[in-house]
Amino acid sequence: MAKRIIVIGSGAAGMSAASAARQAARDAEITVLTEDEDIAYSPCAIPWGIEGRSGWDEIVMHTPEFYEKERGIKVLTRTRVESVDGEAKTVTAAGKTYGYDSLVIATGGRVFVPPVEGTDLGNVFVVRTVRDGKDIQAALADARNVVIGGAGVIGLELAVAFREMGKDVTVIEMMDQVIPRIADKDMADVIQRHLEDRGIRFVMKAPIQAVKGESKVNAVTAAGKDYPCDVMIFATGVRANLDIPKSLGLDVGQLGALIASPTLNAYRRGRLVPDIFVAGDVMQCESAVMPGATMSQLGSTAVRQGRVAGNNAAGGDKMLFGPVASPWVSAIGDLQIAGTGLSLGLASWYGVDTVCGKAEGLTRARYYPGGKPLTVKVLADRTTHRIVGAQIIAGEEATGRIDWLTSAIVNGMTAEDFLVRSENAYCPPTSMVKDVVISAVEDLCRQM
Repeated sequence: MAKRIIVIGSGAAGMSAASAARQAARDAEITVLTEDEDIAYSPCAIPWGIEGRSGWDEIVMHTPEFYEKERGIKVLTRTRVESVDGEAKTVTAAGKTYGYDSLVIATGGRVFVPPVEGTDLGNVFVVRTVRDGKDIQAALADARNVVIGGAGVIGLELAVAFREMGKDVTVIEMMDQVIPRIADKDMADVIQRHLEDRGIRFVMKAPIQAVKGESKVNAVTAAGKDYPCDVMIFATGVRANLDIPKSLGLDVGQLGALIASPTLNAYRRGRLVPDIFVAGDVMQCESAVMPGATMSQLGSTAVRQGRVAGNNAAGGDKMLFGPVASPWVSAIGDLQIAGTGLSLGLASWYGVDTVCGKAEGLTRARYYPGGKPLTVKVLADRTTHRIVGAQIIAGEEATGRIDWLTSAIVNGMTAEDFLVRSENAYCPPTSMVKDVVISAVEDLCRQM
């Protein structure tokens, strides 16, 4: 069993790895090194923290003191790792050197900021940490116009939060739809119209060209036009933080993230590195839908990866991390949107010819009060009829339905198999007697 385990990174992957290592090795010396000042929190909660729906103390689940007292894990915050020596098995951080038997790299990702002028001005932010959220909250106190760069899930959640705070909000997106890549345009357009009805302005197909101002931002230029701005947020996607992995010569895959074995060991020049494990946004995964690599930068994925990496780093009974369908869900305004597997865009990237089925209905029986609109879209491979993706827009209860479709995808079900083998529980306050998911798959079969 490994006696000295170092985890670099304190996000969902890193803290899950440390806890799993403790369960597997009660006598191990476990140390977590992180540049962050807070640990054990979900970045997904930051928009609600800024808005004030959740207190910052509620978002942070545990403190370093909790981990040391309750789990015997030493967590060093505000501690930057300066170097890692893979041959000597040492990590140098804040001028001190730590030895390890196993190393877990969970350095996460960094928000991509386009290389344009003015990104270093005051009141220009990214959203990644609780500190970012607190700084944005403070800057909003005397701000009127907010510009968000990027119309992904986090960008839209922030837009709703800022609008609820009474701000004038403009979202600038370089693609022709919101939630690009993981949502289809017909579904994304419903979300955009919903937010436009709430007073949020969208500027589409407009790459950000400059951030303007003296000491603080006062405008953002996109597609040749200036938009007034007191606070600017870049929510332009996350890329793997590879500084430490590259210094160790670890193998990086085609998606710009680390390649990992099913045991979550890293590779170097194609050979497995037995004492280095990886987890979280820093690594790419295997797709459960089509052979090949995919990214799964989700908190739920990070927790699963951390559990496997930490257990194996501690020498516990071998655990494996399998391929992923990456189900996701977000509450945006009064709607929930969810997806799993491939979107049309991702299917095209994999070279899959798809057929789509779609159905609309309600989340409850038609005669039961309070039912909300529900739209389900399901994608299948035209050749094999295998279900490869799905998306849902609902007023409520999207999560259970997308999880249902995820199970179908990872088990390789065809559309026809789904109709033969699937059942839905029925109660008027929770579902129509034939759930809209089944109606969507019926339409899919008709289209094929």
